[in-house]
Amino acid sequence: MSDLPHRPAPRAVVIGGSMAGMLAAAAVADLVGSVEIIDAHELPEGPEPRTGVPQAVHIHLLQTGGIEAIEELLPGSVDVLLAAGAHRIPVTTNMLVYAPEGWYRRWTRATHSLITASRDLTDSVVRAQVLKHARVSARSHTKAVGLLGSRDRITGVRVRNSDGTESELRAELIVDASGRASRTPQWLTGLGINGLREDRIDSGLVYASRFYRAPLPTRDWPVVAVQADPSAPGPAKSGGILPIEGGRWHVSVMGTPGGHPTSDAEAFEPFARTLRHPIMADLIKAAEPLTDVRVTHSTANRRLYFERLSTWPDGLVVLGDSAAAFNPVYGHGISVAAQGALALRAALSTGLSAGFARRAQRAIGRRIDTAWALAVGTDVHFSTTTGRHPNLADRLLHRYVSRLSRTATGSFNAATALTDVLALQASPASLVTPGTVLTAARGPLRRPLDRPNSPCLSATCWEAWANSPLGPATIHGMRRQPTPERTWSSLRETRSRSATDRWNNQLLSVRVSRRFDQAPRR
Repeated sequence: MSDLPHRPAPRAVVIGGSMAGMLAAAAVADLVGSVEIIDAHELPEGPEPRTGVPQAVHIHLLQTGGIEAIEELLPGSVDVLLAAGAHRIPVTTNMLVYAPEGWYRRWTRATHSLITASRDLTDSVVRAQVLKHARVSARSHTKAVGLLGSRDRITGVRVRNSDGTESELRAELIVDASGRASRTPQWLTGLGINGLREDRIDSGLVYASRFYRAPLPTRDWPVVAVQADPSAPGPAKSGGILPIEGGRWHVSVMGTPGGHPTSDAEAFEPFARTLRHPIMADLIKAAEPLTDVRVTHSTANRRLYFERLSTWPDGLVVLGDSAAAFNPVYGHGISVAAQGALALRAALSTGLSAGFARRAQRAIGRRIDTAWALAVGTDVHFSTTTGRHPNLADRLLHRYVSRLSRTATGSFNAATALTDVLALQASPASLVTPGTVLTAARGPLRRPLDRPNSPCLSATCWEAWANSPLGPATIHGMRRQPTPERTWSSLRETRSRSATDRWNNQLLSVRVSRRFDQAPRR
C-alpha cells in the first residue's frame, strides 16, 4: 500500500448558468471531482424564459461548428433537441437568403446544417443534459461578488447568498461564464492585473422580434433572411424568419440609427415591408401573432483580450460572452461558446498544471477569432458604426468578399467557401486561397436570380404551401414556375469520372430538374 498522502480531486466552480456556463460544466465534469454552477437568478426546470437573457426573445440558431461542439460535449443532445421540435436546416438547400449581392441559390447538395429553435428550448435541453451528470450541481440565487486568491493563483470565489449573507467557495478552477455583465475585469484590477485591452464596435443595430403561429406546417420550411447592404444609402435594415418548435415562426427585424424598429405591434409588418425585399412582410401577413413585440438595443460587438495579458492567474478561465459578445445578427454566440468549451476541455485533459489557465485562455481566444473577424469585418462598413472605422485593408477585403459573395449567387464552389467560414468550420484565411480567388475572379457561372424561388422543396411542403393562404401569388415576385438550375456554364464546376459522364449528367439534369437548384456532383 502506498504511503503517499491522498489528494482530493480538484473542484470547479462555474459562474453563470448561461449556455456558456452549462457547456463549460460539461467540458470539465469528467476531469475534476465536482462542478458547481452558481447563478444569480432562478434556473428554470423546462423550456421557460431565464432571467438575465434579454436576447432570448430574438431569433437564434446553431451553426454547424456549434452543433458539432455541443454533440461532442453532450452526446445525444442534438437528437433530444430535434425530438423536442427543433428544425435542422440544410445549408443552403433550405434557405431563402437575399444578400446585398442578390438571391443565393438553393443548392440541393447541402454542405452544412443549422439548427433553429427558441432560445428557451435550446437552453433547457442543454441544461437538462448537463445537470444529469453525477458530478454537476447548480445553486440558484447565488451571486459571485469577488475572486479569492492572488495575481498568481485564484483559489475560489466569494458569493452573496439568497439571504444576503456572504460566503467563500474554494475551488481549484473558476470559470467565468456570467456574460456581458462579467465583473472579471474589475476583479483582476483589484488583484493588480492591469492592461486589459477591450474592443467595442457598435453599429447601433436595434432588434424587434415576436413569435407567430405559422399559417402552414413548418416541416421542411426554410430559413428566410433579407440582409442589410452597408453600401446602400439610408439606415441599414434586415430581418429573418426561423421555423421553430410548436408550429411557430420566430421573426426578427433590425435597423440601424434612423431606421430603428419599435415595440409597436401595428408597425411590425410595415417595418418588414421596408426591407430590401418585402418577402418577410408577405409571409407574416398571413400568420397569427402570438406575442407582443420585444425590442433590444444591446447588440454591440465587445471583446476583452484576456489571452494577451502579460500576467494571468492559474485557476481562472473566462469564456462565452464574458470574453467576447457578438452582434446577434450573425448567429455565432452560442456556437463560439461551445467551441470555447471544447478548447477548455482539451487544455484541462493534461491536468491542472502550472500554466494551464493561460493555455486554456489562449485556446479560447483562437476560437473567438473567426466569429470576431466576421462580425467586425461587416459592421465597420455601416455608416453608423462607432468604435472603429474601416481602413484601406478593410475596404479592399470588403470589396473582395462582396465579389466572392456575388459569385456565390451562381457558383456552388464559391457558396461552399463562404459557408465553410460562416459555419465556423474554416478560418477567413481560407477565402483567399488560390482556388477561391480564381473562383471569385471568374464570377458567377449562372445568371443571377431576379426573384426568390419557392420556399418549398419537398412535395409535402409544396402541397401545404399551395393550399394555404400563403400561396405563391401572395409573395411579391415569387417564381411560380421553377426553372432548371443546371446550365452549360456549370460544366466547369462539375467533376465526374470522365468528360463523357459530365456531358451526359448535364443533359439529364437539364431535362429532369425543372424545379430547384442543383449542386454539382463531386
